[in-house]
Amino acid sequence: MSDLRELLRGIEVFSGELPVFDLTDLPADPHDLFTEWLLAALRDGVPVPHAMTLSTAGADGDPTARVLILKNVSREGWQFASGSGSRKGRDLAARPAAALTFFWPQSARQVRVTGDVTPATDGDSAADFLARSPAARAEALLGRQSGPLADLAERDTAVAAAAERIAGEPGLVAPQWTLYTLRARSVEFWQGDRERRHTRVNYVRTEDGWDRGLLWP
Repeated sequence: MSDLRELLRGIEVFSGELPVFDLTDLPADPHDLFTEWLLAALRDGVPVPHAMTLSTAGADGDPTARVLILKNVSREGWQFASGSGSRKGRDLAARPAAALTFFWPQSARQVRVTGDVTPATDGDSAADFLARSPAARAEALLGRQSGPLADLAERDTAVAAAAERIAGEPGLVAPQWTLYTLRARSVEFWQGDRERRHTRVNYVRTEDGWDRGLLWP
């Protein structure tokens, strides 16, 4: 245990040249700054820059988190998708609020988004489903996410059957597939610094738009 502790303490957290968080020209809307940071991460070659941690809590209050892919971001909010019968789908039905966390280690940047979540229309959810790859559609068609699995052979047989069905019915949509939109109440932008002089800017939604201010590291 002591060896592991020392190993973890010795891992370099920030390496390379880090970007400067310019506070002189912050946009009034956090969606604009998020898009700017996301595109910068893409240009800098950050692997899977649209991956995010989605945190939810169900009726029992227990939190749970998992990594998903961001589908879109606009003034309406941040979008992601899942089956409504999954753990996250059930959580959102019981408590329609969530948190998103983006982390781009190469640039020492983190974005935290919290807000209310609403499901999209059936048409928009179906369009999102049909835009997925055939393999992804086959897996989602099973509708068994997080359920007990006897063995991997059972999984492979079910996925193969779903893939065959999709090949024969290319317009088939999983009935529980849901596109969700998180409408942010707050958005925090965190820029790391080697000397631990981290810069944090927090946007908070108001009736008239957004208020923003600095936070202590």
